[in-house]
Amino acid sequence: MVNTSISFMTEPTLYTQYKTTVAPKLQEQFGYKNVMQVPRIKKVVVNVGYGRHVKDKQYIEQIEKTLTQITGQKPVHNKSKKAISNFKIREGMNIGVSVTLRGRSMYEFLNKLIHITFPRVRDFRGISPKSFDAQGNYAIGFKENIAFPEIGGDAVERMHGLEVVITTTAINKKEGLALLKEIGFPFRDK
Repeated sequence: MVNTSISFMTEPTLYTQYKTTVAPKLQEQFGYKNVMQVPRIKKVVVNVGYGRHVKDKQYIEQIEKTLTQITGQKPVHNKSKKAISNFKIREGMNIGVSVTLRGRSMYEFLNKLIHITFPRVRDFRGISPKSFDAQGNYAIGFKENIAFPEIGGDAVERMHGLEVVITTTAINKKEGLALLKEIGFPFRDK
């Protein structure tokens, strides 16, 4: 007999928190007439540039493996858009890898980032509120990839940094900051 019942997966806790508490609070704070005006997170991009290690295949494979472990997705190689002779980069040359997260995996990654990764960062005193761009998007740089729980400290041959870019629908820095603060990002006071 075939099971015809469809079991739906539960929503990520961060998304549930956004719908139930964050969105109504932001709607009241900024005086939006419609819930669809409330800023929300569109996507999260995790990227690593391997710059001077372009010819080191083993290093690039390690970066790919690390990003796959952290995000659960296979990274995409990014090519240079123009040649820069001082850095020995030619047009079309692979210079980094990135992963774009949306939907469920994005919210699960952000939840892990807030509650597990930030506390594991050495000498962590909060993240800077100055890293917003004019459209309310936020960028965080990590000097060490071992802050993420999926990466075992013993198994790492070479450490590398990575960048996490959070793209929002906010129209300015103030709205972007309010959104991420309400979600639970640990911002420090200036």
